[in-house]
This record gives sequence, structure tokens and C-alpha cells, in this order.
Amino acid sequence: MLQTIVKKWLRDKNSGFLDNGNGPDIMVDKADLVNCEFLKVGVMVEFECHADKRGLIAKKVKLLPQKKSNSQNNKGKRSTKEFRPGVMS
Repeated sequence: MLQTIVKKWLRDKNSGFLDNGNGPDIMVDKADLVNCEFLKVGVMVEFECHADKRGLIAKKVKLLPQKKSNSQNNKGKRSTKEFRPGVMS
């Protein structure tokens, strides 16, 4: 199984493209998604790659657990900056 990130997802067409480094993008269709109904750009997926007359096609595409960034961990929380009194003139 290969892993890469989602480059583009077209909700109206229920399909998209996976990043393939310097090679041609890998097409993915909603019918080939295993544990989700659509993909978001930038998420990591695992898949099987097959050659087709249209190019490279992803099959058995699985959404991988995503690492949480600090911006997601602190969502809705106030930052705890030290209070520094200013000088008024």
C-alpha cells in the first residue's frame, strides 16, 4: 500500500487527485474510498495504485489518522501570554 496526500477534491464530481511527487497526479473516485465519503485537501491517505487508459488510478483509498497541529489543539482556547503593563504618556 502507498501513502500520499490529497492534492485536490472535486465534491461536485465526487473525485479528485492524489499527489505523486514529480509524476502525473493519481486519480481517485468516491467509489474507491473505503472509510470515508469524501476527501479534504492536505490529508494523508493510503491506497493501491493501478494503471488505466486514463492514467494512474487509486483503489481502496483509506483515510489515515491525522496528526493534530497546535492550531487544532488550541482551538477555542485563549492563549496564556504573560501580562506586561504598558507605559502611558
